[in-house]
Amino acid sequence: MRILYVHGMGRSPISGFPIRIRLQQHGHVFDSFHYSVALESFDAISQRLGKKLQDIAAEGEYAVLGHSLGGVLLRATLASLPEGTRMPQRLFLLGSPTSPSRLARKLRNFFIYRLFTGDCGQLLASDARMQAVPAASVPTTAIIGNKGIKGRFSPFGDEGNDCIVAFSEVQVDWADEVLHVPVVHAWQPSSWQVADLLLERIRLMELHPAGPDAQLPAKP
Repeated sequence: MRILYVHGMGRSPISGFPIRIRLQQHGHVFDSFHYSVALESFDAISQRLGKKLQDIAAEGEYAVLGHSLGGVLLRATLASLPEGTRMPQRLFLLGSPTSPSRLARKLRNFFIYRLFTGDCGQLLASDARMQAVPAASVPTTAIIGNKGIKGRFSPFGDEGNDCIVAFSEVQVDWADEVLHVPVVHAWQPSSWQVADLLLERIRLMELHPAGPDAQLPAKP
């Protein structure tokens, strides 16, 4: 299986290196897409990503993996692909927000935040723009970290979180599978546990190739 990885804001394809190694050890092809939020708008990044996805889709079956903002980019881009484009067998979301981030809202007016996160940082703080990103139209596995601090000193209070986003901010009612892992946000693409979850699901997809609209079969 070919897997395209889209990193999160302020990261790079290197962040997914541990997952790359684990998947390649099992014979899978791991590809990545790079962007810079400081230099490109959300729409410009999405347009480049769309071209990348069309190139991959023309070569055969594939899956996509998006960490944080990468998942938002994938959802927006998949919805805008030309009709007839082969869609991914599955979308994997790692700590990817589906509603505005409260941390982004708190920081959105600070000069340093605006300088380094650009248009994408503002999108993550905007109700209207986040709501405009459609739910995924392909089978989706959402992997959510739950290792964040809760309580008096947490910006999320008593709500579960991964140190960057709260559970309510990554709510995915439309996903057909939601998994919780004891990993903080930044380390999700570096987690061997996450890599093993991906391997298990890719194996099931290959054993039961039922098309892009199929749900994962129950594990034995």
